[in-house]
Amino acid sequence: MIEHHVRVHPSADRLPREDQLAWKLASVATDAGEPDTESAAMAVNRVIDNASVAMASLRRRPVAVARAQAVAHRATAPGASVFGTPTRVSPEWAAWANGTAVRELDFHDTYLAADYSHPGDNIPPLLAVAQHTGRTGADLLRGIISAYEIHVALVKGICLHEHRIDHVAHLGAAIAGGLGAMLRLPTETVYQAIQQTVHTTTATRQSRKGEISSWKAYAPAFAGKAAIEAVDRAMRGETSPSPVYEGEDGFLAWMLDGPGSDYTVRLPEPGEPRRAILDTYTKEHSAEYQAQAVIDLARRLREKTGPLDTVRSVVLHTSHHTHHVIGSGANDPQKYDPTASRETLDHSVPYIFAVALEDGTWHHERSYAPGRARRPSTVELWRKITTVEDPEWTRRYHDPDPDRRAFGGRAVITLDDGSVIEDELAVADAHPAGARPFDRAAYTAKFRTLTEGVVTPAGQDRFLSAAEHLGDLAADGLDGLFPAVDTEAVAAHDACLPKGLF
Repeated sequence: MIEHHVRVHPSADRLPREDQLAWKLASVATDAGEPDTESAAMAVNRVIDNASVAMASLRRRPVAVARAQAVAHRATAPGASVFGTPTRVSPEWAAWANGTAVRELDFHDTYLAADYSHPGDNIPPLLAVAQHTGRTGADLLRGIISAYEIHVALVKGICLHEHRIDHVAHLGAAIAGGLGAMLRLPTETVYQAIQQTVHTTTATRQSRKGEISSWKAYAPAFAGKAAIEAVDRAMRGETSPSPVYEGEDGFLAWMLDGPGSDYTVRLPEPGEPRRAILDTYTKEHSAEYQAQAVIDLARRLREKTGPLDTVRSVVLHTSHHTHHVIGSGANDPQKYDPTASRETLDHSVPYIFAVALEDGTWHHERSYAPGRARRPSTVELWRKITTVEDPEWTRRYHDPDPDRRAFGGRAVITLDDGSVIEDELAVADAHPAGARPFDRAAYTAKFRTLTEGVVTPAGQDRFLSAAEHLGDLAADGLDGLFPAVDTEAVAAHDACLPKGLF
C-alpha cells in the first residue's frame, strides 16, 4: 500500500493532477486487474445480501415511491432492471430505485473506521450501468471490487462525521471510480467524474439526526444517481471543480479540517490485489451496525436478568461513536420517543437493547412495529437505559488491527435490590471475528428467509445460481440478478401511492 498525504493547497500552487487525491483514486480504478479470488467470492456474497434486503423492502413506502419515480423514466433498449417491476428504465433511475430498496431496512453491509459506510450501496448503480452498457459479470465484479477498494480507503483515512458531513460523500467517489473500472474508462475521465460526484453529493448529517426521515434510505441512492450522471458528463468531455479535495475553497478547506487539513489515505500500489472488500462485514440484524453486538449481548443477558420489571437501570459503556450517534450522547429526545419513525428507532441503541432484552430476538419488521415500540413494559425499560463513552471502548473501536477492533460494549444492569449484572461483547456474532462469522451458507439462508413469500423457491434457486456464477455471466445473464416476483401485485400496490410530477 502507498500512503498519500492530502492537504489544502492555494490556487497559486497549481497542484499537478497526478498529485491530487481524485487522480490517485481514479488511478486505482483504471489499474484494476483480474479480481482476487477471495474478493470475488465476497462480492458475490454482497450481491446476494443486497437482493435479500431489497426483496424484503419491496412494499415499503420509500421503496415504492422510488420505484414509481423510476418507472416514469422508461428507457429505450437496453435500459436497466428495477426490483419488483418488469419495466426497464434509464440506468440512473434504476440506481435510484434499487439503491433505495437495498438501503431501506438498514440491513446490508458496513465498514466502520475513521468514518462510517455501507459499501454495498456501490452495487446498485454499478449493476444498472452494467446492464445498460452490455457489460459481463466479470466486468461488474471488477467494478464492485474497485469501488469497495476506494470506499474503504476513504473511510479509513478521512473522517466526515466529525464535521457533520454525511458519509455518502465517500460513497459517491467510490461509485464513480467503480464505474470507471467496470467500463475501462481513461484515468482522465474517471478523475473528472469523481470530482463532479464529490462536489454534488456533499451533504450534512441532519439526515441521521433528530427525527430521522426516509431520506436516510434515499441518500445513497441519490449518490449513485449523481455518480452515473457525472460519469456520463465526463465521458462527453465535461470537466469538474478541481482540485475538489485540496483546493483552497474545496472539500477539505471548508467542509472538513480547514486550511490546516492533513489526511493520510492508503491506496494499493499498481498491480496490488484489491482486497479491501474483505475488511467489510454484513448485518445479521436489521439495525445500525453499532447495535449488532448490543442485540447479541442483550440476548445473552436475558438469561441472567430474571423479571425485567425489577431492573432499576441499564448503562451501556461503549465507544464515542456509539454513544454520540445512536446512544443517549446524541441528545436526541426522539431516541426515547415511542412514536418515533422506524429510521429513528434503528438509530436508538436504548430502544434496541430494550426490545432485544425483552424478546430475545430481533426482526426487521416486528421489532419496529408501532405497537411494539409503544408497549408499556418496553417504554418503561427503554427509559431506564443510557449510554456512556468509555475511552477503552473508543480505543478498541479504532484499533488498527481488524482482529482486535471492537464495536460493542459492556452492559451494567442494576436491579431494584441493588445487585448488579454485567457482561460485554466486543463484536457481533456474525462479524468475521465473532462467534458465528457470516459465510456463503449464512448469506444464502438470509436470502431465503427474507424472500420467503415474495420469491418462489424455484425463483430463489435461479437467483442464487446466477449470483454464485457472477464472474461467468454473459451480458444478458445479469438479468438473473433480479429475483422474479409477482410484478402485477407490486404494480397494484404502487398504484395506490399519491401522484407526483412524473
